Amino acid sequence: MATLQSLALASPVSHSFLNQPRSLSGMPSWVAHRSANSQFNGQSLQVAQLRISPTRWNSKRCSPIVMMVKPKIQFIQGTDEQTIPDVRLTKSRDGTNGMAIFRFDQPSVFDSSSEVGDITGFYMIDEEGVLQSVDVNAKFVNGKPAGIEAKYIMRTPREWDRFMRFMERYSNENGLQFIKK
Repeated sequence: MATLQSLALASPVSHSFLNQPRSLSGMPSWVAHRSANSQFNGQSLQVAQLRISPTRWNSKRCSPIVMMVKPKIQFIQGTDEQTIPDVRLTKSRDGTNGMAIFRFDQPSVFDSSSEVGDITGFYMIDEEGVLQSVDVNAKFVNGKPAGIEAKYIMRTPREWDRFMRFMERYSNENGLQFIKK
């Protein structure tokens, strides 16, 4: 209703209240009609009252909608990295912190960086949000880019768990396996 009100106020069409009963939301109905100095030559518009019916939740019929986002890695926001990395994990003995080291050989970002822009960081994106780091280093061989190493540091058990959820989704999507050494 607020969108409709702002559209009516922003347009050259004037509006007025009617002495009609208010809807359940407490908002009056709006009528748009031709103003004397308007260039609007259309017909009058009347917006029907909003009818709200009570909703009963039935757990068998109603369930939350979950938006699934394919897990991905980016170095330039908006440009997905196509190369699958080699990932090494370390964790402290007490389990409070850890580090993930991602190594990309011949990453696709080198092909598109001249067209799209510079590497701005390391972004791991999934349905929960974005994990990011600025600890990104490029490796060069004979003056040509050969690889990228990115580090992601986890300082709390909560950050570790969040990272592991991302890695589980990413590895399932890209066929990675976990090998304990």
